[in-house]
Amino acid sequence: MKTLLIATRNKHKTAEIQAILGRQLLYLTLNDFPAVPPVEEDADTFAGNAAKKAFEIAVWLAKNWTLELDPGAFYVLADDSGLEVDALDGAPGVYSARFAALDSGQSGNSPDADNNAKLLRLLSGVPPERRTARFRCVLALAHPADHKLKLQNVRCFDGTCEGRIQTAASGAHGFGYDPLFVPDGFSESFAELGESVKGRISHRAGALAKLKDFLGRP
Repeated sequence: MKTLLIATRNKHKTAEIQAILGRQLLYLTLNDFPAVPPVEEDADTFAGNAAKKAFEIAVWLAKNWTLELDPGAFYVLADDSGLEVDALDGAPGVYSARFAALDSGQSGNSPDADNNAKLLRLLSGVPPERRTARFRCVLALAHPADHKLKLQNVRCFDGTCEGRIQTAASGAHGFGYDPLFVPDGFSESFAELGESVKGRISHRAGALAKLKDFLGRP
């Protein structure tokens, strides 16, 4: 059985990934590796951040391997994802999780409510036809047992979900910008549609479908 270290401590993201990839994998998260040093996600693209995180964690694991698991079937999966709003020239983009904190110069992620409030404030007065947006996700897969592993060789899988930003939050499910984002073809937000629908059409679902196909190959 292949083992996948999901490089996050976010339980929502972990559950979403496990639900889509299924039970044919053994899953671990960064909660199982408290000694892994943090990775500064300072790239200006989702792919750059995801690849850097997967690569640096894989290199650390290769140097500090103590697991009673087959290293040849062990992978590190990192992702970077966020919201791109056309009326804001693609913002918040790679700063999606810390959008509100940028105003105060603070480091670290902002509460979802603060990020959503800032987005609504910036879009105040923008008409519906100009509130187009998309969620974008890039997954990066690295193999600690690959002795030739280089940053530029980390394999990436991408996915997008087109939609629009509504004028007020709605729904009790999901996380992040889900209460504000209405995917194309629907009249309800991700937070109203729930995980079953989101798991089929989301940006992460699209990227994970490509990853699942890759992992299923001999």
